[in-house]
Amino acid sequence: MTTPILLCADDYGLAPGVNAAIRELIAAGRLTATSVMSLCPFWVGGAAPLRELADRADVGLHFTLTDQAPLGPMPRLARDGRLPPLGRLMGMAYTGRLDPAEIRDELARQLDAFAAAWGGPPAYIDGHQHVHQLPTVRDAVADALSALPGAYVRLCGEPAGAVLRRGVAVPKTLLIGALGGGLARLVRSRGIPANSRFAGVYDFATATPFAELLPRLLDADGPPDERRLVMVHPGIPDEELRRVDSLIEPRRAEYDYLKGPAFAELLERRGIRLTRFAGFTNIRA
Repeated sequence: MTTPILLCADDYGLAPGVNAAIRELIAAGRLTATSVMSLCPFWVGGAAPLRELADRADVGLHFTLTDQAPLGPMPRLARDGRLPPLGRLMGMAYTGRLDPAEIRDELARQLDAFAAAWGGPPAYIDGHQHVHQLPTVRDAVADALSALPGAYVRLCGEPAGAVLRRGVAVPKTLLIGALGGGLARLVRSRGIPANSRFAGVYDFATATPFAELLPRLLDADGPPDERRLVMVHPGIPDEELRRVDSLIEPRRAEYDYLKGPAFAELLERRGIRLTRFAGFTNIRA
């Protein structure tokens, strides 16, 4: 019996080297989804070559509300034309200081930018740095998904026992999961499709090689009839990536491992079948 897992690469559009790495891994059957930062300058040019792989992976929107320039005016959140760091965004979200109309408008702009280059709507919506889980933001995301029949959403929760047994970035993983409770209740009440298990969180500054981390992140101890989603962040370092992001060597390490024979052997040994979301048909939510 095989275990289906949706393996999703985040941050498509961030830099040419990220785009190239993700496309190569999709073509090799090593990824089954990618999340697009449609407000980044390398999405428009990266859409056409990704479209050639449209039958190999789900392509979704990586809703972004941190550290980038928004696609339109956001006088409260991005007063100087740049979105805030995650900590400030979270503080505003949990103190009721986000403007719902401003968030909805930017989500609409990022969805439009996705569709204009892709030629259609996203297969799913998630959030850069998991911002789609935050108060006010999650309401906008749920409303957008309700208008996209068949589109799914990434939930970021796992049973605490599984997180503790894995022993990888435990506080960070538990926090991200806890922040997602409101979104999970919201999408379930509306019947929006979603994964039921999530993994992929680790400390990017860790000295533990990714080749040792990923087998632990893929080690699900629950029943096989679940919708399991694991996120990764592969990339080929280039000057554009160095200009906009600090995760240079971790992205290279992920790319090197995912394209290599050791990952293929791991999938074979564990009986893991990488799948798109549609491959979860008849698997419980």
